[in-house]
Amino acid sequence: MDMSERQAAEAALALLLEDPSPKVRLALAEGLACVDHAPRGIILGLAGDQIEVAGRIIALSPVLADNDLIEIVASGRSSMQQFVAFRRPLSVSVAAALAEVGEAEAVADMLDNPHVSIARISLRRIAERFGDAAEIRGRLFDRADLPCDVRQALVERLGIALAGSDFVRSAIGGSRGRKVTEEACMSATLKMAETVMSDEIPALVEHLRMSGRLTPAFLIHALCTGNVDFFAAAVVSLSGMNDGRVRGILIDGREAAMRALYRSIGLARDLAPVFVTATLIWRAASRNHTSIDTGRVTTELMRRHAADAARDPAVAELLRLVENLHMNWGRQASRDYAHALAAEAA
Repeated sequence: MDMSERQAAEAALALLLEDPSPKVRLALAEGLACVDHAPRGIILGLAGDQIEVAGRIIALSPVLADNDLIEIVASGRSSMQQFVAFRRPLSVSVAAALAEVGEAEAVADMLDNPHVSIARISLRRIAERFGDAAEIRGRLFDRADLPCDVRQALVERLGIALAGSDFVRSAIGGSRGRKVTEEACMSATLKMAETVMSDEIPALVEHLRMSGRLTPAFLIHALCTGNVDFFAAAVVSLSGMNDGRVRGILIDGREAAMRALYRSIGLARDLAPVFVTATLIWRAASRNHTSIDTGRVTTELMRRHAADAARDPAVAELLRLVENLHMNWGRQASRDYAHALAAEAA
């Protein structure tokens, strides 16, 4: 079209935009939704129409810019937000707007959209707002790009939800349910720490420190299971020392230096020797290139510190946790052995 023809066509479209029949405006939306050179004024008018008309434009029109979509999201209408969430592709800035003010349904649709770019800070914001919503929490757990500290926070919220559920309380009781879910959350976090990328370990450690989760029980679990990198990062965070100094003490330091290091992170004087023993066991295995597992570490700790446990209730409580860890390891080893036999038989 030349300029005059285009102006006449836009005038005709503007007239149709004012038609009282929604069927006319719907037909207009269907004809212009995918046209990249459609008049912007007409597209914006259709995007502000009733949902049947606006939905197709919001979901498909290439004329709508990110600022237009962000305004639609900010309007607070869940149905409109959902149409934005369906767009392919969806930019980081629009995804951030949905993460900040989007309704739960729209956020869930966005997480299902494989053509959306979501920044890590937006994933964190979604977890903060909707971490108690099972459907959104499940979608977040399924994402490989979910930051490890956000994943751990969601594990905690899942534990709280399970402990408070009527089914768990009726099945095993309220106090027992809380204890079981707390232990499950600890195990899940430790498993996460084993698989997380090394550059994400400091963020996870800091999150756990700020939430008060780096307890002696948690640290001894990490050390007994051989997650030395995570354990060292936790000691760095709690002690305030630099990474090189901490790792130097753990690898080559004398026992007195290790006891001082463990005292600096808040461990009681009577608990520090248990951590020193566990550290020396792993150090010896590393130097000798010998195989070692959680069962051997826990057995050695219980044997060497049995007399200390008889004298000190704090050590006894810590060794009780070590014994539980040993039993859990034994059960898992038995299951693995049974599965291996079944696989051979098959």
